[in-house]
Amino acid sequence: MGKILRILVVAVAVAASAGATMRATDALPSEPLAATASNLGQKALNDPAAFDFVESLTTEIGPRLAGTEAHRRAVAWAEARLKAAGFENVHSEPFSFPAWIRGAESADIVGSAPQHLAVTALGGSVATDANGIEAEIALFRTYDDLLAAAPGSLSGKIAVVTQRMVRAQDGSGYGAANPIRRYGASEAARRGAVAYLLRSLGTGSHRLPHTGALNYEDGAPRIPAAALAIPDADQLERLAALGPVRIRLLLTTTIQENAPSWNVVGEVGGTEHPDEVVLIGGHLDSWDLGTGATDDGAGVAIAFGAARLIAGLPQRPSRTIRVVLFGAEELNFSGAAYARAHEGEIGKIVVAAEADFGARNVYSVQLPGAAADSDFGRTLARIIAPLGANVDRRPALGGGDDIRELQKAGVPAVSLRQDGLDYFDTHHTADDTLDKIDPKQLDQAVAVWSAFIYLAAATDVDFRSLALRAK
Repeated sequence: MGKILRILVVAVAVAASAGATMRATDALPSEPLAATASNLGQKALNDPAAFDFVESLTTEIGPRLAGTEAHRRAVAWAEARLKAAGFENVHSEPFSFPAWIRGAESADIVGSAPQHLAVTALGGSVATDANGIEAEIALFRTYDDLLAAAPGSLSGKIAVVTQRMVRAQDGSGYGAANPIRRYGASEAARRGAVAYLLRSLGTGSHRLPHTGALNYEDGAPRIPAAALAIPDADQLERLAALGPVRIRLLLTTTIQENAPSWNVVGEVGGTEHPDEVVLIGGHLDSWDLGTGATDDGAGVAIAFGAARLIAGLPQRPSRTIRVVLFGAEELNFSGAAYARAHEGEIGKIVVAAEADFGARNVYSVQLPGAAADSDFGRTLARIIAPLGANVDRRPALGGGDDIRELQKAGVPAVSLRQDGLDYFDTHHTADDTLDKIDPKQLDQAVAVWSAFIYLAAATDVDFRSLALRAK
């Protein structure tokens, strides 16, 4: 082969490679694919499958705290539902974790103004002794005030933080306040406190405390911790302004080491690239106070409803859609368990997302990296606009707690933003029940999810390359 001919061959090869890369990263979805995605979205608006799913889950199973018999029944229920809906490769992937059980809980003001307080233990909290703890409180109106307290200044006291959480559509108020619940007990213990109470991380006014997990930090004593109902936190502020306040606290929590749990999996098999996976899901477990309707019965229903619609198409997409119903999100174990079990296929998961923000409408979609400005992003924006949603030009920072470890390993994440203005009114409370779900709002969320999932699975969009392009 002559030198000039060799140069031409190399040039053609480079051009072909560049063209393939362009097709993979920024290809305009064909009109038939876009039309199918649009039709799926419109069909979802009148499909009762998602609401039927969450209604059955919350009615027939109820609360599903990981590690309990109720959660075991939920796993069997979910497998049966996925199989009945035509999903393939339905199975449960086991893992073990230290299961936390609530037990009895109570708190009372003692002394000259005796009265009961509405409290609930934080997930993972240690128990008091059998007689409980009685001590004077040290009340802090902000978390920063607690952090400013000197070491030893809370010796023998119950630390109480009453900082309020800000209501926000995107849930950012919860993220900002989350350290108060996650790390407050350890910070109080470092300063000598014998127990820790906080104003519930919530935005409602009902006398229902909001539970949620804490994280004990290394090097700090583990002290009992609970959340106060919001009106009760207000009451403590008023009483503390009048003089010293003493509280008797009783928590009888227990831990079951090496308890079993499962991530439930079902797939819609791809036709041309079945080894490439679009991973979606929600978490099957819930707290034990309500029936886990919005957290996260609605999320698993959204993932189920969207994938079910795609499974019913005459021609399935080229990539596999994998639905994962995670088994211990509330206690922070299922996402890491899934990532460990699937370490060998991280490179084949093209994108991942978790529905875990209630049952209201999706108002925007955040894509990985530069994808919002790609042909894929522009097509998606055109399809979801009639559904009342837009594509946000800002890249997704995360796609849900259970896919965080996948994201750390390099899997691109997408965030389908739901309206959460009132989500934290009932979040993690006994009031998280089915009546809080508007079926039409749930259907709209399924519609947007359906359109995105189908386009991601039916095209060869390369979210990893688009993410790198943004850097």
